[in-house]
Amino acid sequence: MLDHFPFYLALIVLIVLLIMLGNKIKVAYPVLLVLAGLLLSFIPGIPVLKIDPELIFIIFLPPLLYEAAWANSWKELWHWRRIIGSFAFVVVFLTAISVALVANSFIPGFSLALGFLLGGIVSPPDAVSASAILKFVKVPKRMSSILEGESLLNDASSLIIFRFAAIAVSTGQFVMHQAALSFVWMVVGGVAIGLAVGFVFLKAHKWLPTDVNMDIILSLVTPYAMYMVAEEVHASGVLAVVSGGLYLSNQRHRFLSGSSRLRGENVWQSVVFLLNGLVFMLIGLDLPEIISSLKSEGIGFYEATGYGLLITAVLIVGRMLAGYGAVIVTRIASYFITVADNNPGTRAPFILGWTGMRGVVSLAAALSIPVTIEGGAPFPHRNLILYITFVVILLTLVVQGLTLPIIIRKIKLPAFDDHMPEEETEKLLREELATESLNYLAANHQAELENSHVLKKLSTYWENQLNAEETGAVSGHIKAIYIAVLNRQRQHLIQKNKNEQRIDEEIIRKFLHKIDLEEEKLNAD
Repeated sequence: MLDHFPFYLALIVLIVLLIMLGNKIKVAYPVLLVLAGLLLSFIPGIPVLKIDPELIFIIFLPPLLYEAAWANSWKELWHWRRIIGSFAFVVVFLTAISVALVANSFIPGFSLALGFLLGGIVSPPDAVSASAILKFVKVPKRMSSILEGESLLNDASSLIIFRFAAIAVSTGQFVMHQAALSFVWMVVGGVAIGLAVGFVFLKAHKWLPTDVNMDIILSLVTPYAMYMVAEEVHASGVLAVVSGGLYLSNQRHRFLSGSSRLRGENVWQSVVFLLNGLVFMLIGLDLPEIISSLKSEGIGFYEATGYGLLITAVLIVGRMLAGYGAVIVTRIASYFITVADNNPGTRAPFILGWTGMRGVVSLAAALSIPVTIEGGAPFPHRNLILYITFVVILLTLVVQGLTLPIIIRKIKLPAFDDHMPEEETEKLLREELATESLNYLAANHQAELENSHVLKKLSTYWENQLNAEETGAVSGHIKAIYIAVLNRQRQHLIQKNKNEQRIDEEIIRKFLHKIDLEEEKLNAD
């Protein structure tokens, strides 16, 4: 381990440089990292990165899923719940079935159980890749909300398929009623445990005399606790992390101070940045070892590559069909129930279908396949499954990842009316916050407002909606009033987000972030 320590440091530096390059040339960094890892793997003397398959899920998935849940909007998730649910569950299951049937028909020695195992691995699109690409192009808020919401849930559904298929392959047994009961427990138990653990940590933050550093450490422990408790009782650790993360994210202003939120956000961004970078680099670095392992199964390189191309085609075509199938189902459903949009058009479903890049979860699942089954025999076609997964990730990232921005620019998506324009929203919120602040001061601190130069300047600032100026030294009493005003603004924004569907929560969070910064500046004075 220590012998390769300089290599690991150099790898982290290379990841940072490649992400900087990706931002400069406007290419999604997962594409560059995978290709760089692939090139590095062919350099003689490069150390082989080996991770115990049993540790893959526990190291990478909990923090990545938790951060994604924390960044997601519950309001948007609930608003688009039908299409998100259909893509995260129905489409994933149909994709796994399609992969299973094709693999069973065209890959020699591939049973249906192995096909479902492969389908569970490659069925969930990767949110990190899509987000990295979409930041370079402007897409309607509804599309980004659907993709973010889908990414939270499709990992859980695909990994449930993966788990059942792995058990069937390892034991050679599959009892339908037992599987059905296990499925219900995995879903219900996973959600319940996530919420319960989240509630415990929320109370720990509120009741214990924590400071900023302790809050951050607790937040880093939280997703691992959710995942491990759920997995210990054979529930879904992924659903536990997602449900618990959404719950705590929605309650963040109840139990975390502004300082904890600000500094915790910076720490989490760094942690997720490093984990994502390592995973995508690991994808490329693993290829030579996977190829060499194919020989032990008697499968040639070109034959295995052909299987990878076949499965990739099934995934791309299947998701495209699902995108347009969702349009048809929506149009039919609109005659019977109220839907958010009964005419989504044809261009948006095409983009939604093309955002099917695979990544972190697929790699983690493939690497976590046990080396042996019950009785000590080698796990059948493990190396072929790893190689097919690698081909799928590489092709979808490179082909779809590089062409998606071009397609979005060419296709000219319609301007949906789900959310108010960003400038209009910001102007409205600034005016409402100014009004709320002035009303609060007039109703509760009229005497201080007349006698305090600081409060007069603040009221003038809110009246004119100008940028905040340096306020100089502030007395403890006036500071308390100012913090109370900031709290009033914060509560107004939180209530506004709950009541107004057309207000983009991302903009609400931007204003809440500014309030936290202002409070942090006050506390530092």
